[in-house]
Amino acid sequence: MAAWEFRSRNGAATIALSGDWLTRSEVHAPEIARLCGNPAIRQVSFDTARLGKWDSVLVSFVWDIKRAATANGTILDDSALPPSARQLLNLLPGTSRKPRTAAPRHFRPLLWTLSQAVDFLIEVGRSTVLIAETATGSARLLLGRVRFRGVDLLSDLLNAGPRAAAIVGTVNFLVGAILAFIGAAELRAYAAETYVANLVGVASVRELSSVVTAIVMAGRTGGAYAARIATMRGNDEIAALRVLGIPTSEFLVLPSVISLCIAMPILYLLGCFISIAGGLAVSTFSLGFTAMQYLRETLDAVPLTDFVFGAVKSIAFAGLIGIVSCRMGLKAARSARAVGDAATGAVVANILGIIALDALFAVIMDARGQ
Repeated sequence: MAAWEFRSRNGAATIALSGDWLTRSEVHAPEIARLCGNPAIRQVSFDTARLGKWDSVLVSFVWDIKRAATANGTILDDSALPPSARQLLNLLPGTSRKPRTAAPRHFRPLLWTLSQAVDFLIEVGRSTVLIAETATGSARLLLGRVRFRGVDLLSDLLNAGPRAAAIVGTVNFLVGAILAFIGAAELRAYAAETYVANLVGVASVRELSSVVTAIVMAGRTGGAYAARIATMRGNDEIAALRVLGIPTSEFLVLPSVISLCIAMPILYLLGCFISIAGGLAVSTFSLGFTAMQYLRETLDAVPLTDFVFGAVKSIAFAGLIGIVSCRMGLKAARSARAVGDAATGAVVANILGIIALDALFAVIMDARGQ
């Protein structure tokens, strides 16, 4: 059984230790710090002649004595302790660490604005570098010198194309049906229901199908890209690629961007036809249109150049989604929470970018029309 005895004489104290100081032993010494902290005690030493087996219980006990002696300025002589116990004791601080108090935070609007502006410019610069590296990788791809696996491109192409067709088609069908319902309700007041086909066709081909498809892909595929790369970063796979000299812009980013640029125009055209089909279904069952009449009105209202322009927009949206999503994954922190934050940030940034880029294309379209 662990036991201790405190002896003092002429300002020098000796603590005699006896028995086995093991985890299962019950050692009660709440007053040891008070005894060693007595101002009359100038030196504390140990007597271990009767000390048996010991473990961390002994080290914890001696550490309490060390902290009390350090606080009182008392000399601690631990030469009688076992050498391994002295080594463990030397690893422990002589004083208890006080909890760090957080510095008061003051709101400084100008400093905060400047900090955000600097962070934004740094992010713009890094994103520009990523775009340049991806463009260089695309040029190397044409020369047959790009470094990524074909199976990765096929996998990304499968995820961005056939597996996304169902959700893209469903959303576009519902958008076309809603346009037909709303258009019919408004045009009926002017006895102009025949223009429902024009409304659905022009709105879908010029704007909605490309934007809706891009937003769906931003949430479905862009978020998946960001989460995948963020997970690889957390597992140090990105660091391993860099150690091996493999550029992440070619090995990870380029297959994702290429697969989206290939799949998005096809999904856009699919979305256009299905959106028109949604308007056709509503017009046929609710407005009394015939299928041939509806399709003829649609073909007269929508020129082929609008499909080409919409496909170009889809390619631009695809590049935006690929670059932004991969960048969000590459800058994520190394934690499980960061994976979700990267996916969320990618979706939000992609949606904002799609709307802004679509506004730019609308201005170009208007200038072309003039």
